[in-house]
Amino acid sequence: MSLVGHQPPPIFRRGPAPLVRLLIFVSLCLAMLVADLRFRYLEVLRQGMSVATYPLQMAAATPADFVRNASVYFATLIQVQIENADLRRKQLDAAEQLLRFDQLERENAQLRGLLEMSQRIGVRSVAADVLYDAPDPFARKVILDRGAQQGIEPGLAVVDAQGVLGQVTRVYPIQSEVTLLTDRNQAIPVKVVRNGLRGVLFGVGQGRLELRFVLASADVQPGDQLVTSGLDGVFLPGLPVAVVGTVDREADAFARIACTPLAGVERSTQVLVIGREVLPPPPPPQEPEAPIVRPRGRR
Repeated sequence: MSLVGHQPPPIFRRGPAPLVRLLIFVSLCLAMLVADLRFRYLEVLRQGMSVATYPLQMAAATPADFVRNASVYFATLIQVQIENADLRRKQLDAAEQLLRFDQLERENAQLRGLLEMSQRIGVRSVAADVLYDAPDPFARKVILDRGAQQGIEPGLAVVDAQGVLGQVTRVYPIQSEVTLLTDRNQAIPVKVVRNGLRGVLFGVGQGRLELRFVLASADVQPGDQLVTSGLDGVFLPGLPVAVVGTVDREADAFARIACTPLAGVERSTQVLVIGREVLPPPPPPQEPEAPIVRPRGRR
């Protein structure tokens, strides 16, 4: 039998006992801990091991970080969407309130202008709102929300805060029809404020006016303001009507004078219907009566 590969019995190659090994390893560990605590000789090894194991730590922590970051991302996304929806709703509410505020501000400005106009002309007047345009494509007419029950009569002048708007041509119980100044069948006697030159202002449609029957040599210039002359007995004298735009003196014996209305003929929504009766002036203050001195008779 060959001796190659012969192994000794296990009893001859058994090392120290397990308890002895444990004591040796524990003693070695305690010695290394005491030495490291005292001399810090394992600090470099510890830092090197932390650098070497950092990628493994990051790889091990990546799934947990991914799940945590994903949950935070989706939670933040949902919160942002909710906040955006709330902000859009608030923006729409604010825009609606702003539009209402602008509308009320414009209406208040128009009402203040009408009040000043009413106080300036000093006659009985009725405030009215424009409901809608009359259903007539060949005429420029509007319908007011005041009628015969409120004292509206045919022929009364209608103005806004800037000037003459038109004339009442038809009256119903609770509504009335107003022919605008720019209607082709509407005419109003006017005069130039600068020099008192009189003429007749006609509507030509499309928001334009024309001063007719004025000689080509007449003293009329662009920019002159026209007011009512009061010769027709309908419109009170001195109401603003229009401003002269262009003057063509070469067309005919009469000048062609284009004018622009001062009032918001196509835009006004609050108007004033002017009556014909002029308010009487206030009575003068009464002076105290002087005492009557009676002459004394002779005794």
